[in-house]
Amino acid sequence: MPADLARPAPTGTGNTQQALGRVLLDLTRRAPEAAARIVTVSPDVSSSTNLGGWLNKVGVWSPTERPNWFADDAETILHWRERPTGQHVELGIAETNLVGLLGELGTTWSRWGQPLLPIGVVYDPFVNRALEPWSFGIYAGGQSILVGTPSGVTLAPEGGAHQSITTPSLGIEQPGCVTYEPAFAIDTEWCLLAALGNLGRPDGSSAYLRLSTRPVDQSAAAVPTDPAARERRRRHAVAGAYRLRQHENPEVTIAAMGALVPEALAAADRLAALGHGADVVCVTSPDLLFRALQARRGLSEDPTWILDQVFPAERTTPLVTVLDGHPHTLSFLGTIQNTPVTTLGVTRFGQSGAIEDVYRYHGIDSDGIVAAALDHVE
Repeated sequence: MPADLARPAPTGTGNTQQALGRVLLDLTRRAPEAAARIVTVSPDVSSSTNLGGWLNKVGVWSPTERPNWFADDAETILHWRERPTGQHVELGIAETNLVGLLGELGTTWSRWGQPLLPIGVVYDPFVNRALEPWSFGIYAGGQSILVGTPSGVTLAPEGGAHQSITTPSLGIEQPGCVTYEPAFAIDTEWCLLAALGNLGRPDGSSAYLRLSTRPVDQSAAAVPTDPAARERRRRHAVAGAYRLRQHENPEVTIAAMGALVPEALAAADRLAALGHGADVVCVTSPDLLFRALQARRGLSEDPTWILDQVFPAERTTPLVTVLDGHPHTLSFLGTIQNTPVTTLGVTRFGQSGAIEDVYRYHGIDSDGIVAAALDHVE
């Protein structure tokens, strides 16, 4: 499995859910042997989770070849070809069956010496419904990737029923699983490739990726063009976090995750205009950061270098953390250097409206971040 597809960093506007489908398609061209072992599984949300291009390429699995009843529709974008060689399994609305299948597909490496790379895609709130049987599969040695998308209150324009709050911390608390919540398309690529590379091996693990449909300016990722600097950024992203912006004289650090990174950057700009420098840290995996912190305390053997790289002692400042999920998810970051911390997030759901209005309602917009930072510096 390649660690980097070596494409130029995306420009324009995009989201992490779109990146999922694009990475899978790119793998069919750049790493076909690896792509041939990927099996995707979904409960009736294939096209709405950006798997359409992947489906068109690899087809839908069926014991026998079946007619494509929509083949005569010249305007259709999705080609539903069912055949024994298909690499996607459609289960209907049955999340428990989905993760049960993930568990079985994820054990072929130990049972038959032929690893498959199973990826299950569900709307993020239904990760809760699927968690128990998925956990049983992990415990039994099944290694798979669960993708929750779209997520959080960021999907408020489509209503309140599908909003998720607790799933970011579930990924931290699930043994045998690494959780990622990338902010940018390039981070999604790197984290997904790292997760795929950890499947189907004795020292491997499952993974949970929490993705979003929020359009984000991809140039804000500021991916270095120098190959060595780009590789350094990649290693940091897959290890849990990276420093996205550094101020000459920081008074506060904003640690943001996923869809809230644009608000963190906007808040840092406003704080600078007020005369208060702010560093911005982009958290990609609170799980790996927490493991590193536990290792520093002698409670595990996980690597700890990422903590010194992203939260160095010489740049210690009060922290403001923010994510589209429960605020306690990132509260432990304050214990890395024993600094004051204010945690922002979502503790209730159901509000429908424009993203900026819903963010303001929950206090996770740039106004909320600026206000929390000023509490520390004034």
